[in-house]
Amino acid sequence: MMHRHSLTKTIVVFMAMVFFLIPLAGCNEGGVSGGDLVLMGSDPATLDPVCCADATAAGYIVEIFSGLVALDKNLEVVPDIAESWDISADGTVYTFHLRDGVRFHDGREVTAGDFKYSIERAADPAIGSQVAAAYIGDIVGVKEKLDGLADEVSGVRVIDEVTLEITIDAPKAYFLSKLTHPVAFVVDQDNVDLDDEWWREPNGTGPFKLGEWDSEQRIVLERNDHYYRDAANLERVFFLLQGDSMMFYESGGIDIVGVGVASIDRVLDPTNPLYDELVFTPELSLYYIGFNTQAPPFDDVKVRQAFSCALDKAKIVEILYKDTVTVAYGILPSGIPGYNEDLAGLEFDVERAQQLMAESSYADGLPPVVLSVAGSASGVLSADVAIAHMWQENLGVDIELQTLDFSTLINEARDGELQAFDVGWIADYPDPENFLDLLFHCESVENYTGYCNQSVDELLEEARVTVDADARYEIYRQAEEAIVMDAPCIPLWYGQSYYLVKPKVRGFEPAPMIVPMLKDVWIEE
Repeated sequence: MMHRHSLTKTIVVFMAMVFFLIPLAGCNEGGVSGGDLVLMGSDPATLDPVCCADATAAGYIVEIFSGLVALDKNLEVVPDIAESWDISADGTVYTFHLRDGVRFHDGREVTAGDFKYSIERAADPAIGSQVAAAYIGDIVGVKEKLDGLADEVSGVRVIDEVTLEITIDAPKAYFLSKLTHPVAFVVDQDNVDLDDEWWREPNGTGPFKLGEWDSEQRIVLERNDHYYRDAANLERVFFLLQGDSMMFYESGGIDIVGVGVASIDRVLDPTNPLYDELVFTPELSLYYIGFNTQAPPFDDVKVRQAFSCALDKAKIVEILYKDTVTVAYGILPSGIPGYNEDLAGLEFDVERAQQLMAESSYADGLPPVVLSVAGSASGVLSADVAIAHMWQENLGVDIELQTLDFSTLINEARDGELQAFDVGWIADYPDPENFLDLLFHCESVENYTGYCNQSVDELLEEARVTVDADARYEIYRQAEEAIVMDAPCIPLWYGQSYYLVKPKVRGFEPAPMIVPMLKDVWIEE
């Protein structure tokens, strides 16, 4: 899932920034003080699960909607609306048994037919989902419906009101994990049929329901008292959409805040009172420079390798990020199964970079090079400036920095309209397929670099259907090594998150990726 690249680290699930002092609410029946939680947030582009392609939208969607299965805090697949499932002997047919008493927020009971409708809607070409092919494309019939060749998804069959059968095209170890992506969540057809922006008043099934959405001020989630699992402790969650997050936190206006590099030194100081409120977690995320491998000059692998070798990532991490992130030499973060700690990658080596450039098809000169970044004209990241400067100094090339809003950057990268772009990817599920296959397979809709290596594809396709875990991870290691040497991107660093959490906030356990995490939080008065 695409993720903004920022020097100001914010809570992945609750990104961005109006100042309200919210009175605390009462206690729940279990005697735990529920109360109201106040955070900073960003205004999402949509709350439609089938259009969820970025971390901002996902942070809200996973609290409002839900699906057959979910990831728990240990990132293991657990039952959700489906209380159990059976898998056929050949690993291709999943039969899900829905739990009793699951209702949409308006009280209507969820049936297996609602899931069939939701999956077929996600695959409807008229919807134009940019994520359906990647996350539910393993289901038989999804690709045909996406291509306009079928009216229904043949691999989804309603057995009865509480039993759903899903057939996939081959046995795949990660299939259940993919069903935790929002595109597989259930939606209410009556709600969807209201109008094109039905998602501004969504009728979900999650632990929270949308209470208010004022794009200029705040978003408010309210507890769903009829949630089919244990109801949330919190009564409301307020996301403030404007203001200085650290100032608000220190003045008591918000309860949790992500700590940026500007404040990291003082909060890491044991003599600072904020030190005792600091919580740290590594992210399953990768920040990288992507190259358009189908357009000059990055259609030449030696140019891509030269740009990679000309970049001193360690210096940027030390000076600009103050070691709050970890230098990346490969694609997979360390928390992903199959992570290769011995992968050296293309290391910083100016002499080698210059030699590679001299051996390239652009030895006599490069066309103008533009690095596109998310931001505003007045808000280019110092890291991007440093990257451009290193390329200019070490390779003698002129680099233009182009700023685009985040959604435009992603759309233009997807359409192959950018030369080079600075972006991040955070895991949707903890599997190497989510990084290597989705980002680098020739036919993947998430392959924004246009990279295509048939030998790598063969490895990725072999890994999809390899049952033995160790053998599967070894195949991914081979694919990762080949990808890194082909340099369709420069891995920059893996994310790490630093939060300040008020002592009254209990039950907050930050996850390394986006999972539902508000339900078990409460305010202790």
